[in-house]
Amino acid sequence: MTARIREYLQRERPPTPCLVVDLDEVEANYRALADALPLARIYYAVKANPAAPILKRLIPLGANFDAASIYEIEHCLACGTTPDRLSFGHTVKKQGDIERAFRLGVRMFAFDSAGELEKLAKAAPGASVFCRLLMSNQNADWPLSDKFGCTIDMAADLLTAARDKGLDPYGVSFHVGSQQRDPGQWDIALGKTAMLFTDLAARGIELRMVNLGGGFPARYRQHVEGIPVYATAIMNAMTKHFGNRLPQMVVEPGRGMTGDAGLIQSEVVLVSRKSYDEKRRWVYLDIGKFGGLPETMGEAIQYRITTPKDGGPTGPVVLAGPTCDEVDVLYDKAGYEMPLDLAPGDKVEIHAAGAYTATYCSVGFNGFPPLREYYI
Repeated sequence: MTARIREYLQRERPPTPCLVVDLDEVEANYRALADALPLARIYYAVKANPAAPILKRLIPLGANFDAASIYEIEHCLACGTTPDRLSFGHTVKKQGDIERAFRLGVRMFAFDSAGELEKLAKAAPGASVFCRLLMSNQNADWPLSDKFGCTIDMAADLLTAARDKGLDPYGVSFHVGSQQRDPGQWDIALGKTAMLFTDLAARGIELRMVNLGGGFPARYRQHVEGIPVYATAIMNAMTKHFGNRLPQMVVEPGRGMTGDAGLIQSEVVLVSRKSYDEKRRWVYLDIGKFGGLPETMGEAIQYRITTPKDGGPTGPVVLAGPTCDEVDVLYDKAGYEMPLDLAPGDKVEIHAAGAYTATYCSVGFNGFPPLREYYI
């Protein structure tokens, strides 16, 4: 929790649950990444938190934006950015949305299949396209599985076909997995990427850009290295695999940009036990999976959680949300402990919650309103 968030909560006492984001921290994170990777163009992953105050803070800093939908593109433009600073980075798009983005001036598009390439050739003639590679996402807390990307041999053929269809085969992208705690994964990914660059060069196609995706972590429960460690690992891998002929570098931070800038304040609704000899208490909060914390699925993302009663005796708990749904359990096996004197009405702080929370929450499940948001 930053000092500004603490002061805001004490002064305003907003109803819970609520998300409070410190925009100064967002700017500091952007500047730290820009300083650590001066050769890279930063495209903020809008889906992490598309709040207008965040976009409007980043635009004057020179940020570009990675959009996952035509709606995010229109939102970015409404906030004051220009189409040349936008990338339509989703590999699955309606042809009508491609046409709309192209009419708005967007000229950079992602793809990973022949079907998507056909749509791009028809709806965005001459556009710069980049092909996403399939990665294992090893050691990432929030892997991206097999939904996105294709194999290297397929990517080579697709980029060749892009040239033949009148598109500009601009480059290659990959994602090593969200909340990637192993900086060495970029070396593995860049090794594969460099092989593709070589293959395409032999076909007379000079790729000019490598999009290293996101993956930069927020500070949750487990230890993570700072941005300088990731930047050093990335630059070492770039020079190892590309030598002195570095292509244009693009990075797409989302969680690493806004995660640590936000905090969710929640409230204890109930503390109970399931039997007389049960050692673990059930602690029900007024926020759960459907209220903005779906990344607790499989207990993958483990937030740091504090209370004003910390410092005294603690005991094991199961943390659950408020809805009348059996799956609305946040942590059962992760070994969380909370103060023994925790009671209904006590506040609970969920740290590093500025990304993938508010926009994930349901609209009206069980009648609960969306997560309240405050940007300071």
